[in-house]
Amino acid sequence: MTHSAVEYGPRLVGSPTGTLRSAVLVHPSQGIERAAPRSGEPGVVFTRAIQQHETLARTLRSLGIDVSVVEPYSDDPYATMVTEAAVAFESGVMLMRPTSMARRAEPEHLAEQFTAMDVPLAGGIAPPGLLDGTDVLLIDRTAFVGIRAGDNAIGRMGFARVAEAHGYRVVEVALAPGVASLQSVAGAVASDTLVVAADLADAEAFADFHTITLDRGEDSGAGVLCIGERHVVASVRYRTSLQRLRRAGITVEGIDLYEFEKIGITPSMLALALRRD
Repeated sequence: MTHSAVEYGPRLVGSPTGTLRSAVLVHPSQGIERAAPRSGEPGVVFTRAIQQHETLARTLRSLGIDVSVVEPYSDDPYATMVTEAAVAFESGVMLMRPTSMARRAEPEHLAEQFTAMDVPLAGGIAPPGLLDGTDVLLIDRTAFVGIRAGDNAIGRMGFARVAEAHGYRVVEVALAPGVASLQSVAGAVASDTLVVAADLADAEAFADFHTITLDRGEDSGAGVLCIGERHVVASVRYRTSLQRLRRAGITVEGIDLYEFEKIGITPSMLALALRRD
């Protein structure tokens, strides 16, 4: 259920944990204030979300990363969650087909932005396939795909065909009930190392990699944005997790992204890598 063209274009993501050179972010919409906060959290304040999003963009630019910030396609509360709509491989970006009906048109909107930036496409999931990009995690030559309610086997199969054409082996990961996405409970921090939330994803799926396991209660601390080997951006909210990462030799750029964390959006979901060494 895909259309694929993987033999052309510039080199985009050479390694999923290589040095990040270029990324695209989607500006938060006013609708983010309508998102239901997680249990015990207050609602999102739009003006603070804007400030924190700008801080993320400035932080990435200060690290030498070329950052493009595009306007959201709609007023959807989760429109800023750019990795839901696309996954970048070495020779192009694959468009996902989100499980949320309200966000179903966003990948095509992003495709127009990619065209304007001379970023080639590498296929897309066609109906009736469904798969959120936040359920995909690339590390080394492995593509982990989270299994949860909402997506379907057709979508996972369509993704697998394109990923395998790019040299990835695809490993499906069972997620615990209630887990919003794979990227919310696992993240790549090096070509051989993952950070994972305890007991929320099938640990056996990660057996070929070193893992840094976080304490329960700091589950979303695993949703780090990798900006290079053993170098990540993380939310300062999860202080115990930050300490554990640093003790493991990971360089951590901690920033305040609390407005996004209130509704389960992690740093890994806010920036789509377009180019990595």
